[in-house]
Amino acid sequence: MFEWIASPEAWVALASLVALEIVLGIDNIIFISILVGRLPAAQREKARRLGLALAMLARLGLLFSLVWIMGLIEPLFVAFGQEISGRDIILVVGGLFLLAKSTHEIHASLEISDETSTAPVSASFASVMVQIAMLDMVFSLDSVITAVGLVDHISVMVIAIVVSVAVMLFAAKPIGNFVDRHPTIKMLALSFLLMIGLTLMAEGLDVHVPKGYIYFAMAFSFAVEILNIRVRKRSQIALSKRLSE
Repeated sequence: MFEWIASPEAWVALASLVALEIVLGIDNIIFISILVGRLPAAQREKARRLGLALAMLARLGLLFSLVWIMGLIEPLFVAFGQEISGRDIILVVGGLFLLAKSTHEIHASLEISDETSTAPVSASFASVMVQIAMLDMVFSLDSVITAVGLVDHISVMVIAIVVSVAVMLFAAKPIGNFVDRHPTIKMLALSFLLMIGLTLMAEGLDVHVPKGYIYFAMAFSFAVEILNIRVRKRSQIALSKRLSE
């Protein structure tokens, strides 16, 4: 199982796969942070850790079902002259789930509540865990298929997944706190998830979308928003100085 240890190529593949798993896990962290933000403050850290643990278990479970995953590529039926496989169905359904969930979250974030209505009730811990588990299954398929296409050794895939989740455990809380402090970042993240949902649907319909374009668009939009946050902070500082004077 570990005969690859003496191979430099295997170590390069492991490093590349860990980096890819972390990049693919950023989307998962963002959505987990958004869902966890709807819980009471006392439950958020527990939900965040359980959510990432579910992510690791989902990826490992799919990885050890390697034969089944590879079989998903085989066509199940033909619709409108196009072969449809199990992987296509999962990607399309997963994309629809992301579109529906992101749209709902955007609506909940922007909706102005009536002054006479009661305060909104926080989401239950169980419902958030169910949504995180569903999301983990969607992102795990993409992650595991990436691992299968990049590495030949299952042990290398397992190590890469465990290491990437360990890194996400440390990064999840700072990212979650940052998103809570900046509502515009949350809206940007939800926009990213809409884009990812459309990408998953396109992949499910055999329309290949290069991931480099997606990541560049996300990185560029995030950089612009960071600049906007810095400008707003400077404006607030300048305003407070003028008021104090």
